Amino acid sequence: VQLVESGGGLVQPGGSLRLSCTTSKLTSGFTFSFYVVSWYRQVPGKERELVAQISSRGGRINYADSVKGRFTISRDNPKNTVSLQMNSLKPEDTAVYYCNVQDSWGQGTQVTVSS
Repeated sequence: VQLVESGGGLVQPGGSLRLSCTTSKLTSGFTFSFYVVSWYRQVPGKERELVAQISSRGGRINYADSVKGRFTISRDNPKNTVSLQMNSLKPEDTAVYYCNVQDSWGQGTQVTVSS
């Protein structure tokens, strides 16, 4: 499956961004609602880390400790979309954010938090 992320950008500390992950128009025969969807992030020189994860129907959600209370993951299965609402952003949230479903990854979207 081809995943497409969007919504990254440059924001000041304390600001908000909303990332979205959806399947490419080229993807067919894939039932989005069957799968766990995760958001990861990576900075140069460091391993990719799990930020948030949501179960197939949204009943189970997990967050990294570093983002709890600030980030919210949600999904809209009929629209094949998972969103990551990021509030109270900090400079240490700066990274490339990736969407993941099983062994498929999007191309990533850059989030930069800086004044």
